[in-house]
Amino acid sequence: MPTPPANCGSTAHRSQAREPVSQARATTSDAEACLALHVNVVQTGGVEIAYERVGEGPPLVFVHGAGEDGRVWQPQLAALADEFTVVAWDEPGAGRSSDVPADFGLTEYANCLAALIEALELGPAHVAGISWGGTVVLELYRHHSELVATLILADTYAGWKGSLSEEELRARVESVHRMLAAPAEDFDPTLSDLFVGDPPAEFASLLADMAADVRPESFRVALLVMAEADQSDLLPRITVPTLLIWGEQDVRSPLSVARQFERAIPDAQLVVIPKAGHVSNLERPEEFNAAVREFCRTHSPQPI
Repeated sequence: MPTPPANCGSTAHRSQAREPVSQARATTSDAEACLALHVNVVQTGGVEIAYERVGEGPPLVFVHGAGEDGRVWQPQLAALADEFTVVAWDEPGAGRSSDVPADFGLTEYANCLAALIEALELGPAHVAGISWGGTVVLELYRHHSELVATLILADTYAGWKGSLSEEELRARVESVHRMLAAPAEDFDPTLSDLFVGDPPAEFASLLADMAADVRPESFRVALLVMAEADQSDLLPRITVPTLLIWGEQDVRSPLSVARQFERAIPDAQLVVIPKAGHVSNLERPEEFNAAVREFCRTHSPQPI
């Protein structure tokens, strides 16, 4: 296994209270609210990585998208903890994790995720990522395949450069720069085309709270790293079982991207969720969770 960079070396554990997000929890179940009371932290090479862990069973690790944190996986933490050890991290620069170090790249994100999985002794694990999170998960597989039992890739990209046209790539990079050029008081990381229509009412407060916690520099690093990434070379070399979950009406990563993945990854399984957009795990959580549960049951990780 490649040696992690200085930013993701040896690890140490601690736990701390997560400040209650009362408005976000007011629209969720009591079980979901309880999940957010405490957050654990792994320290690795000077980077603090926060995560939530619930349940017992085969390990299932969730990796969020840009402009989000681990709270976006609350419906999955609540629903799947009855059968799996479910972990959702806050990537460096998001949620309760420490800021993104200088010169952080895609490999460093992947190495930090590997450090978390190793510190918790979860590997090989089911590893799931949505949007930018899927790009990080693919890079984890590139450098640390021994930690990955299966891949679950939802509404994602092989990097923007690897999945989008040059014209679309330029438009997105320009949009990111415009967003980041706004005065600090006007910074808004939310995008208008993530859902089919309005965001689900039960998660509106949660989405607002996550958006309010986004750090502009972290947002810039993640999106510009994704813009430069091209992982199309990796897809044909994936040898673990792979589940693709896509919102039928995703306009950020449209079904044409899902078809690229399906053609390139050997024996990949594609599940298309009707009436869902880019954040399919929130928009149609029951269908999303059912697909994940069935897939993970079929492909139980084998200990190293």
